[in-house]
Amino acid sequence: MNPKIQIFKDLHALSDFAAQLFVSAATQAIAERGRFLGALSGGNAPKPLYQLLASEAYRGQIEWKRVHIFWGDERCVPRDNPENNYFQASELLLSKVAIPEENIHRVESESSPAEAARDYANALKSFAEASLEYPRFDFVLLGMGDDGHTASLFPNSPTDVSSPVIAVTANYQDRPANRVTLTPLVFNAARQIIFLVSGGSKAETLAKILNGEYRPSLLPAQRIRPTEGELIWLIDETAASKL
Repeated sequence: MNPKIQIFKDLHALSDFAAQLFVSAATQAIAERGRFLGALSGGNAPKPLYQLLASEAYRGQIEWKRVHIFWGDERCVPRDNPENNYFQASELLLSKVAIPEENIHRVESESSPAEAARDYANALKSFAEASLEYPRFDFVLLGMGDDGHTASLFPNSPTDVSSPVIAVTANYQDRPANRVTLTPLVFNAARQIIFLVSGGSKAETLAKILNGEYRPSLLPAQRIRPTEGELIWLIDETAASKL
């Protein structure tokens, strides 16, 4: 299935549309299956989205007691570290809405990467879809780095991974090197995957990912190819300048 590409004036407009997609996906999932499984991301791009979802305009549209939140990847730092993806989402969104604590499924980032990956894989199993060892997420949020990485899938990392969760050692922009990430096995099983891409520094790489040769080893964001679900790229004008 070909991805959908939508271009917006700026990150605010992009985030508002992403918030509408989140609400729509949650409403549909809860109506059809009684719960909504979402996987969030870290970085700067999703911050306005999280703030919007926590705002009066959006938070009341979601039945939060039926929402379960996971993360696509995590940095192995204490949970109150600003570099921690859970901490960011908690500060901007989760602490401001009526989601039960037991519905928040964070990576145990204080553990070693190997232990955290193992424990997170076990946590996913309890939400597994039939015949799978992991859930089929209703909504996955992803970003893209200047180098084409997504989640903690970095250039030249293995592409033939058979585990749903892996430990990663990678140094990117002086951020913590030890990480845990979901793999394309899980991402590509999702019903809807949303990429948020903002900023001119990403324009050249984005053009290669969307319009260039398929090189998943060098451009890991190309590994995200849902088997049955929908893939949507939400891009601001500066990031889309070379498309």
